[in-house]
Amino acid sequence: MTLGKWLLDAEQRLLESGCPDSRLETRLIAAGVLNKSPGEIRFLGEEQLSEETLSVLNERVLRRSMGEPLQYIENTAYFMDFAFYVDENVLIPRQDTETLVELALEKIKNTPKPDVLDMCTGSGAIAVSIALYRKDADVYASDISKGALGVTERNARQTGANVSLILSDLFENIPDKKFDLITINPPYLTGEDMRALQREVKKEPPLALFGGEDGLDFYRRIAKDVRRYLKPRGFLIMEVGMGQAEDVAALFDGDNTLESGIQKDLCGVDRVVWIRSLDH
Repeated sequence: MTLGKWLLDAEQRLLESGCPDSRLETRLIAAGVLNKSPGEIRFLGEEQLSEETLSVLNERVLRRSMGEPLQYIENTAYFMDFAFYVDENVLIPRQDTETLVELALEKIKNTPKPDVLDMCTGSGAIAVSIALYRKDADVYASDISKGALGVTERNARQTGANVSLILSDLFENIPDKKFDLITINPPYLTGEDMRALQREVKKEPPLALFGGEDGLDFYRRIAKDVRRYLKPRGFLIMEVGMGQAEDVAALFDGDNTLESGIQKDLCGVDRVVWIRSLDH
């Protein structure tokens, strides 16, 4: 079978299974298997495929047709211009979260050798990106999941990022020290959200998705303990779900030693809440 014939057949299979962009995803699958760029695939329609290659291609299309995200199939997700390894132990990094990293880097741009903690690190996309952009930073990444930390370790190693790993449920096992920057993209989906998940998101770890019935459980716990871990003028920067920003910011309103703000993402959605210690 030629690649062109396979692409047409596979595209139809993905279309019938409900994939939203079957043509693009078919080409991405082919590019991954053949070690070509998606652009190159367009010019290889007459290339004959071996039985071994056909078997791999068809297995990946089958997995995708059953709702498995392409990033898990390819074990690759792109974030902040870096390629990250991902598997079923971690959430797939989203472009929305780049807003958090960009804001974090802006907030510490004048801080020499910043101490940074990224909690609920998952794939390590936030921690690794900050470590790569700020080579002088002392970056810690924590997660409650050993599987997730294994993925973080792999991403730090393959990108050359200097990141220290901590197995911890939020602040539970964090060293007794203070940080210039604490970042977190916690589970924030509500009970209603969980009951209405797209089939692809259902393949991602529920532990990293569900934030309690109203989605705010983790933010309440963070608000209770974060002051102990922030340096004077230090920042806490949190991703939030759609419509949650004001409720999350309000959790910190009772502390007059803190100031807060909200940052929109590229789509104009209130995506990040930042908190700053006012202590001198």
